[in-house]
Amino acid sequence: MQHLSEQEIQRRQKLEELEKLGIEAYPSELFDVTFYAKEIHDNYHPELNNFQEVTLAGRLMSSRVMGKASFAELMDTSGRIQLYVNRDEICPGEDKTLYNVVFKKLLDLGDFIGVKGHVFKTQVGETSIHVTELKLLAKALRPLPIVKEKVDEATGEKVTYDAFTDPEQRYRQRYVDLVVNPSVRDTFIKRTQLVQSMRNFLNDKGYLEVETPILQPLYGGAAARPFKTHHNTLDMELYLRIANELYLKRLIVGGFDGVYEFSKDFRNEGMSRFHNPEFTQMELYVAYKDYAWMMDLVEEMVERVATTLHGQTEVQVGDNLINFQRPWQRYTMFEAIEKYTGKAIGEMDEAQLRETAQELNVHLDPSMGKAKIIDEIFGEHVEPKLIQPTFITDYPVEMSPLAKKHRDRPGMVERFEAICNGKEICNAFSELNDPIDQRKRFEDQLELGKRGDTEAMVLDEDFLRALEYGMPPTAGLGIGIDRLSMIMTNSHSIQDVLFFPQMKPENVQQAKAEKESEK
Repeated sequence: MQHLSEQEIQRRQKLEELEKLGIEAYPSELFDVTFYAKEIHDNYHPELNNFQEVTLAGRLMSSRVMGKASFAELMDTSGRIQLYVNRDEICPGEDKTLYNVVFKKLLDLGDFIGVKGHVFKTQVGETSIHVTELKLLAKALRPLPIVKEKVDEATGEKVTYDAFTDPEQRYRQRYVDLVVNPSVRDTFIKRTQLVQSMRNFLNDKGYLEVETPILQPLYGGAAARPFKTHHNTLDMELYLRIANELYLKRLIVGGFDGVYEFSKDFRNEGMSRFHNPEFTQMELYVAYKDYAWMMDLVEEMVERVATTLHGQTEVQVGDNLINFQRPWQRYTMFEAIEKYTGKAIGEMDEAQLRETAQELNVHLDPSMGKAKIIDEIFGEHVEPKLIQPTFITDYPVEMSPLAKKHRDRPGMVERFEAICNGKEICNAFSELNDPIDQRKRFEDQLELGKRGDTEAMVLDEDFLRALEYGMPPTAGLGIGIDRLSMIMTNSHSIQDVLFFPQMKPENVQQAKAEKESEK
């Protein structure tokens, strides 16, 4: 049975009163909005006498009733604007019920209303709507968290705070978060602008946006644990994709010179402020190019994103001012490890790498081969120190089963990652297009799987068959949209740039909280 607070009970009682008055709390007819709050604030000029017939709709966010005239505040998708409501204006006849009963007593903060009227400036200079018609559009049965303001004694500035600051509550009830914390909305608007900027950039280059399967009979294209499901009609196991790489390469085999996809990918792994099991990345594959060319393209594209969102290449991220202006710093992986640890690991075998990792206090487990050990050393001692955008290039072949062997450096592959603010934001290769070498790499991954590596890749016979038909030299890129959004919006956690991040079931959290309170 639903437990209702006193406020929720009162709102339901008001709903009943509205029904008795014959006022629909959830009307069906069209309410045609003609202007938005921000548009009016930006463009109204009293001397022009413009905006003399306006229609707006949004939530009632405050109300100051003063006899037969009142001030209120309406919030629409663009912002807030003050309303001036006069009893005789909205109730021109003898019946004053709409003002005396509905507006003054039965409306609540959070209710959706529609208003018509004209724009004017009050004596104190605030742009406002002189309301001539008012209509209830939707009754809110739950109260919004109360937003409060206080004056900072040190600075004299007005500070806003509210009862909805707990991160877990905010992520679970994003719909409330968006209402009471306007900056959250700005974050997601910027995320959309980021994606659109990248899409425009790639389209201008002539590349084709495509779609590839999310449900796959074999997972591939990355080193990760998959989510598994079952298709009843086909009676077969399927996997949620961990990457779309192998399908996009099939399209290069099929004759497209440049394809990209903004894809939802899924990895059955740990969660943190940098990881969500469902995430978005953009993957791009361009024929007849290599990883050096792709580095230049990434610099150009991300620089474009920064200037689109911020009007400049510099972006404040926490305490760091990050500059995306080209060119970015470049190190090989071994150069970077030696620079930040003092260890030259280029010629080490697995036993020596294990010993070095132990000296550096890097935790390892027995299933890790050379690639994983190097990756752990890099992740622990190098990656967190790379704040300005930096390319790390030329990885050991064991770390990159899908990348082409380096043309000049035996034992290495032509691969780079872009690191920024201490985290990887993209990964790219000169793609391996030799089907015989690719088969051997897949077989090596199978051996790692036998050792207990749950992230080792599987062997995809159909992809190998595609390569045997011939794939031209190709450069490939995967760029994490969530992490790039964190940087471009100065967000601390990946959950802050996902509308609905994955959470534990609410009842599990409640039971945990109750158990803690009992102690």
